[in-house]
Amino acid sequence: MNSQLYDEAAYRRFAENLRPLLKGDNIRSYSMRKHRKLAINTGTRSKFGSYGWRSAVSSRIGPKTVYLGSPEIRLTKTTPLMREIISNAPEELHKVLQLMKTLPFIHVRRQMGDNPEYNPICNLYFSVADQKNYRIAYMWANTLAKPSSKKPGPEFTMIHIPEEHSLRQQVLALPEYNINIALGTDYMGEDKKGFLRQSMWTADQRGMLGLHAGTKIVYVKDQISGKLKRFGVLLFGLSATGKSTWSCHQLGLNHKEGERTEVTQDDIVWLRRDGSAWGTERGFFVKTDVDVRMQEAMYYALIDKSALYENVMIDSAGNPDFLDEQLCGNGRAVIRKDKLRIKPGRRLVSIASPSINLPPLEELDGLVFAFITRRNTIMSFAQKLSLEQAVLAYLWGESSHSAASEPAKAGESVRTVGTDPFIVGSRAFKVNRFREILLGLKERFPDKLHFFQYNTGGMGEILEKYEEDGRIVKNVIRNVERVPINLMAAIQRGDLRGTNKYERGIFGTERIVACEGGDLSRYNPYNYYSREQIDKYLTDLVDGRRKFTEEIIEEGLDKDIIKAAEESFSIAPEKKARPVGIPALKPETKEEKLKVDISVPRSIFSDTPPVKRPSRSFRDG
Repeated sequence: MNSQLYDEAAYRRFAENLRPLLKGDNIRSYSMRKHRKLAINTGTRSKFGSYGWRSAVSSRIGPKTVYLGSPEIRLTKTTPLMREIISNAPEELHKVLQLMKTLPFIHVRRQMGDNPEYNPICNLYFSVADQKNYRIAYMWANTLAKPSSKKPGPEFTMIHIPEEHSLRQQVLALPEYNINIALGTDYMGEDKKGFLRQSMWTADQRGMLGLHAGTKIVYVKDQISGKLKRFGVLLFGLSATGKSTWSCHQLGLNHKEGERTEVTQDDIVWLRRDGSAWGTERGFFVKTDVDVRMQEAMYYALIDKSALYENVMIDSAGNPDFLDEQLCGNGRAVIRKDKLRIKPGRRLVSIASPSINLPPLEELDGLVFAFITRRNTIMSFAQKLSLEQAVLAYLWGESSHSAASEPAKAGESVRTVGTDPFIVGSRAFKVNRFREILLGLKERFPDKLHFFQYNTGGMGEILEKYEEDGRIVKNVIRNVERVPINLMAAIQRGDLRGTNKYERGIFGTERIVACEGGDLSRYNPYNYYSREQIDKYLTDLVDGRRKFTEEIIEEGLDKDIIKAAEESFSIAPEKKARPVGIPALKPETKEEKLKVDISVPRSIFSDTPPVKRPSRSFRDG
């Protein structure tokens, strides 16, 4: 990266000049009651008493998001468009200062988290030159709590000006000044993620690890002892792979025997070295493609009068249709966590945890790290991982784009460290710390850690790709056979109860072969593909992993992780020479050999990337 693109002096001047402008006469604050009245004036009321709105921009503008500051926080890879935005940033920042003096703004102050040490105070300054913009700030405010004088900060600031011209649409993050700016977009997700991105980076600086993951506590009956066990569960996944769905799913547990799910978070947490995960939000911004038969708790929260819809189809009679995506493939809603309910009998029962935090591991019977991906070809629906395989799952973060991330690339393969597209600074740092925390937990609680990967896609897809008139054409030869939600629930339920059966699979991991209440015999990759086809998928997969690993190595990846990655590549049918980008490892010293060894199987997991746009039943928030 050409360092001359960045003007750190300009960023410092902007932060200094912005401070006094935040107290201008053109900036107003309202009570939540008054703010609600201003917001619903432009909304559509549903038959449930909830309200919905439409946005001109229906997803985050990740390709137009840049980080401005010192070399430590800059993006390691930038596109020509990003470089143009960075080059023009000083001029754009000056313009923002002028607009802060003239446009009417609303200031909304909320607090993230609920713990003794780290609760960022979030200050949103939103331009309301267009009256419809009240609803965006109001929706965001409902994801967080009222500030408390008893809880420490730090203070974060976000400026959002939708009126900026679409030709200059961009998000400018200045992490070192706790400032984020969204311009030319009216998508509420930019405010949510702007503050959450800042919170994860700041948490990392304080010795924690910000994770793009949902959390829940699950009580299950152990099949051997017959006693109830209490598990903490972290679910990693890119937007629209099922993170919210499975964070908020009851899994078909037996309430009469005391089994149950308690939802804590659905999106972002801060992992601590004692295994606890502090939560961030009290309201969830979820995908609305929900069927009551499959996602009961989310459905009841969506039809509560407290729900706030964005880009959800509401007909002339006020009926919301959560599965109608004719006008937008990324319908969203802010729902209250305490409205997540199920109906095991005649009445609704909440499945929300009283806390937004996951307790320390010493208070649990086990801690599960579950990596959600979406693959459509040869990948098993569930794989059991070792600790080192889990670190590689975090490193590669394999999945596919969705309408929530990059609509133009929906269905295409993507690798994102930690399935977290909001990482500020070195991605290798995140992977190294993740492994460090896991090793510390394993040393203290050797039998309490469990690792799985779940494929919420399917199996059997065959695609033909070719170039025509300068563009890539995708032709579906055979459609994917999707994993049924009830089957995926049975798999996750069985993993927690300890009743599922696994055996070594083609990815070097343990693949599931039997689960309670579900037939897995048909879902064998050899039922869909020849050995030659499977070998090609594995070769392509390893090639992609090698290339991605090389990229992260340049950011300081730990040598033990490099070694595990290199050994995992043996799943390809033909061993290849070590790529130039992965340096040869030095022989271990006598002292290093005496260290505790975590065994690494010869090969790791996952599957070849799909390119087909995922169907709507699993996309989440």
